[in-house]
Amino acid sequence: MSQVHLGHIFHIAGSPAIGDVNDALVAVPDGALVIDDGGRIAYCGSRADIPADYHAEKVFDHRPGFLLPGFVDTHIHFPQTFAGDAYGGGQLLEWLELCMYPAESRYAEPEFAQSAAVEFCERRIAAGTTAAMVFGSAFPHAQDALFAETQRRGLRMVGGRGIQTTGEQPAAPLITTEDDAIRLTSEEIDKWHAADTGDVDTALLHVAVVPRFSLAVTRETLKNLGELYDSVRNRGVYFHSHLNENNRAGTGEVDTTKQAYDVATYLDTYDGKFLPGSAEGGKSMLGRRSILAHCVHCQDVELRRMAETGTSIAHCPVSQQFLGSGTMPWKRTIASGVTVAAGTDFGGGDEWLIPQVLSAAFKVHISEPGGDAVSMHPAEMLFTGTLAGARALDMESRFGNFDLGKEADFVVVEPARVPALESALAHGIRSEEPALAREQTLFALLMGLREPAIAEVYVRGRRIDLH
Repeated sequence: MSQVHLGHIFHIAGSPAIGDVNDALVAVPDGALVIDDGGRIAYCGSRADIPADYHAEKVFDHRPGFLLPGFVDTHIHFPQTFAGDAYGGGQLLEWLELCMYPAESRYAEPEFAQSAAVEFCERRIAAGTTAAMVFGSAFPHAQDALFAETQRRGLRMVGGRGIQTTGEQPAAPLITTEDDAIRLTSEEIDKWHAADTGDVDTALLHVAVVPRFSLAVTRETLKNLGELYDSVRNRGVYFHSHLNENNRAGTGEVDTTKQAYDVATYLDTYDGKFLPGSAEGGKSMLGRRSILAHCVHCQDVELRRMAETGTSIAHCPVSQQFLGSGTMPWKRTIASGVTVAAGTDFGGGDEWLIPQVLSAAFKVHISEPGGDAVSMHPAEMLFTGTLAGARALDMESRFGNFDLGKEADFVVVEPARVPALESALAHGIRSEEPALAREQTLFALLMGLREPAIAEVYVRGRRIDLH
């Protein structure tokens, strides 16, 4: 039987470029979302105009609540599920050695890994994250637990085991041989890629090739991963890693990577140009199903190359503040034509909730120096946390908004569950100009949304419950 969901609808319709999302914002205060028997959007519009064919269907009245597309997290760490707010007394590289490598090493114990998989999925559901690009554990049994629990819950995920073949002593439990790095990654692809349906175009589960970052692997690893990735691209496999996160002079991630590889740009290492002088040494791993996290300190040539190849950026402003990494320049990055989507980077930060990432983005970008400062439009914020994420995952045709025929991924927001949000929506200043008033309402909703307000979560029209 079809479902009719009533509530205040917000979504970004169509397939706009980010410069056009303001005009693509749809707001229906007395709205209806009709989901057909196959879990797809059959109607999105005014409650008064529901097609007669659906008048007798099962009705879920969420008023005065809101219906939003499910949130998409394009960068989050499964093996850091219990490691949020970890203090290491330094920035990225120190924090990894003192906090993250020891935390991730605990997943060697199967029972601990299983409990983490359950917690990870619980937290995703509580935050309304219906789709995610997940940086996975180094341990195959932990990855099996994550994929199995994700499948049981009915969530969308692209994920892959974190690959490390070199590093300092604290990372030793996570490091494999060169041969095992390829073998374990290949086995994960064969076991879990589209395992739920057997068809990459309908699957909820997908696998990515995920080297931790260039400093955690060798040139040999990059060459072998490039060959592996080139052989599985046509199966819809993804690529995911970190890029240009910390630029502390001399000893930060960016300078250390460029010195270690003797390359002109950090991106070169993922683009097959990892030999000294940025000479080509293997296959590129960039493309439409490649997402690179952070990209705070990109050179213009790197942004051009990402745009040229269709590689996307997972923008993680909460994490960037937490680790002192700086601010991704919004105007320059967007102007390059690269797709920019939201990522929590938990536990490189302290948020699971994508609207709080969008809130951080608004604050950091309005605070950029001089003419670089920009006040993000509420439609840009909603786009970055929903449709842009689907685009970055190369699945925009399947979900991300409420266009007819798309798979029905959405969240139900009940402001009454968070009194401060309810009050802001009820009593906040609203313009007499209708377009601005709706934008002010959306802005208040996104800025004030907290996890308790997410009352229900749906993927492909199926309600996803906690526990």
